[in-house]
Amino acid sequence: MAVVSKKALTLTLARHFSTLTSNPITLTPKLIDPAPSPNPNAILDLSNTEPIFSSISTRSLIRSLAILQTLSIEPLVDVGIRTVRSQVVQSSWLANKALMGVVKGTVYGHFCAGSGLDEVGRTVKELEGMGLKGILDYGSEDAEDGSGCDRNLSGFLEMVEMMSSLPRSAVSSACVKVTAICPISLLERISDLLRWQQKDPSLTLPWKSHSIPVLSDSSPLYQTPTKPLPLTETEELNLQQSLNRLSTLCSRCAELNLSILIDAEYSTVQPAIDYFTYSAALEFNKKPKSESAMVLGTVQCYLRDAKERLAGIVEAAEREGFVVGVKLVRGAYTREREMAAALGVESPIHGSIGETHRCYDECASFMLERIAGGSVSLVLATHNVESGKAAAAKAEELGISKGNRNLQFAQLMGMADGLSLGLKNTGFQVNKYLPYGTVDQVIPYLLRRAEENRGMLSASTLDRDILRKEIRRRMSAAVLGKN
Repeated sequence: MAVVSKKALTLTLARHFSTLTSNPITLTPKLIDPAPSPNPNAILDLSNTEPIFSSISTRSLIRSLAILQTLSIEPLVDVGIRTVRSQVVQSSWLANKALMGVVKGTVYGHFCAGSGLDEVGRTVKELEGMGLKGILDYGSEDAEDGSGCDRNLSGFLEMVEMMSSLPRSAVSSACVKVTAICPISLLERISDLLRWQQKDPSLTLPWKSHSIPVLSDSSPLYQTPTKPLPLTETEELNLQQSLNRLSTLCSRCAELNLSILIDAEYSTVQPAIDYFTYSAALEFNKKPKSESAMVLGTVQCYLRDAKERLAGIVEAAEREGFVVGVKLVRGAYTREREMAAALGVESPIHGSIGETHRCYDECASFMLERIAGGSVSLVLATHNVESGKAAAAKAEELGISKGNRNLQFAQLMGMADGLSLGLKNTGFQVNKYLPYGTVDQVIPYLLRRAEENRGMLSASTLDRDILRKEIRRRMSAAVLGKN
């Protein structure tokens, strides 16, 4: 029987269980949560659904409820995922075409903005009519080589040009995946070297251009069990070319006054992604020229080391003189735990959803206090109503203007519309995350979203509850003449 090295097993499992990693931490003094903000319900009240959904037709409400209700049935979602990935569908043109037609008429239309400028433009216009902005995300694939990276860069630049043709009041940011503009294998190599340098600070990395921390003392390093070889000359050249691709994209966004949100991705490559993020931030978020971050990275709060890394990033930004930008998310909840169990190491994610909620709220409070001091930009990407209420109340308590461009809220298209519109009606700046592309292009996104959110959609009933409440109210008003 062939012997598989621990390194090979680590990479194989990490590719399969892809997200972000971390390890248990001790709460740093900088991130001790202050007293809870008072009366969050007074700031954000979702009990009165009439003003929340006043801009949405009854037909749209019913359609949204039907789709969300269907996706809350986990066995049905599992069957759908298996069907899309089945050999029959993959090998039969007719079966594939029929299935893609069903997908386009249901989940694609609910969660995606369209396939081209006309469809995306209509979606953005509808959102603008509701007082919401769009964050566009091009449906790109991970790149395996330089030519794939160049194709994806062209797609991202086309997205930015498309955004320039839309009303500036209707779009705020562009999303980019570093795995689309730098080969995965190179990102894995860079991440290994960064993890090993965290273990052994004496390791010299000649290609490393800055010292912004991408790991903390509590970050897990088990994915790099042995010392990696240095980058070759060819790899260093490819790294510089990839950094140049990101810089090209950032430069065009800067010309158009658009911000860039850099997504968190596979745990095997996240240190490298953060290295790319802060390389761009040092170039485009420099003070005093910048009062807001143009480049924002992503911190996932289901990770035990999230708070310590966040504090380290903010401290480094203050030292280096740039505005730090963060998109704060929770993250998926099972895959990292499964990978850690397979490797026989401690799980890098919090032990319960309650711990994740607390981590998110503490990180949000920490960043809001820095916004009040004028030093950071924050996108609070959350579908959790209690977190939305707490953040809104904290912002009010700190006297942060609701028009402050350094504070944005965001939710996925097709999810948490009640929270989005409730925050908007309260006066906050709110965005919807809009993946777009052909059905074939965004199928990987839809499958990932279905897998990651199957538990959340079945456990969280708020979206469906408030949709039902408003539909019943309208039906009652129509039948009985009630207001």
